Amino acid sequence: MGFSAPTTPPRSQPPHETLLEFPDNRLLIDLCGEFDRNLAQIEHKLEVHILRRGNLLAVVGTPEAQAQAAGVLNTLYARLEQGKPVDAEEIDAAVRMGTLATEALPIHDQLEMFAAGHFEIRTRKKQVEPRTDAQKAYVQNLFTHEMAFGIGPAGTGKTYLAVAVGVTMLFGGHVDKIILSRPAVEAGERLGFLPGDMKEKVDPYMQPLYDALNDFVPAKQLAKLMEEKRIEIAPLAFMRGRTLSNAFVVLDEAQNATTMQMKMFLTRLGQGSRMVITGDRTQIDLPRGMPSGLADAERILGGVKDISFNYFTSKDVVRHALVAKIIEAYEREDGTAG
Repeated sequence: MGFSAPTTPPRSQPPHETLLEFPDNRLLIDLCGEFDRNLAQIEHKLEVHILRRGNLLAVVGTPEAQAQAAGVLNTLYARLEQGKPVDAEEIDAAVRMGTLATEALPIHDQLEMFAAGHFEIRTRKKQVEPRTDAQKAYVQNLFTHEMAFGIGPAGTGKTYLAVAVGVTMLFGGHVDKIILSRPAVEAGERLGFLPGDMKEKVDPYMQPLYDALNDFVPAKQLAKLMEEKRIEIAPLAFMRGRTLSNAFVVLDEAQNATTMQMKMFLTRLGQGSRMVITGDRTQIDLPRGMPSGLADAERILGGVKDISFNYFTSKDVVRHALVAKIIEAYEREDGTAG
């Protein structure tokens, strides 16, 4: 009987890996955590292996897991660059949102894209493109200024574009949460007479903000983010006493805020936050004789450096074409057409 030499099984190919470079070694140490416990937490949650090689991290796993882990690591490193801490809770949050972080452009890349003439905001569900020169200037200021005002008639995209930028910054790891607010003017002192709990009383006033969010974030994910308080929608009165840090904050319908409410809101700005204030001076619902906080803010803050003011006209209306004609007709009637 002949002798057969044993066959050598083919050597398995080394698994594909993703290499990430982190230039600041001090921040890399913080990213890895004591005894690499941050890396261990990411490995456990995403079923990957993360190997440190000098200032490189090699991520080994399925292509999908590698992409998600890379997004998480880049998001956490960006937090450290901004002077923000990275702990177990932040890692959990980054893992939950890791797939989204890989889709967002860093702010400097977004601005370079604008400089090249490509105005596009990328959100989870859709891409949004400003349609007029005023909208383009507004969006650019939302990325470059910590406080920005958008003033003009209904239908010009003031709130819609602000929410789109906020969602982009949240998913890109530039802020920790989004806070959207409106004055519940019509309710006033009569809230107690409306049926339901407080949320049910004020939700009708907040519906336009829900509508914008639903355009940019999948429903299940939006519900989860709101449950975790990473996205909040609240009446303006609920902002009193808060310091809003590391947040993207939008005050909609600001013409219906009183002077004191506006001052209260603007002084909530905390470290790492951005504020956007939108309003229409022709739709003030405050009691007769009560000045609008938006008009006062324009007058008082108009010359303050680092605060941007963007103005829209009927030419910037992006709803039905008839809306622009209606606005122009009312402006002629009021003698306010410029």
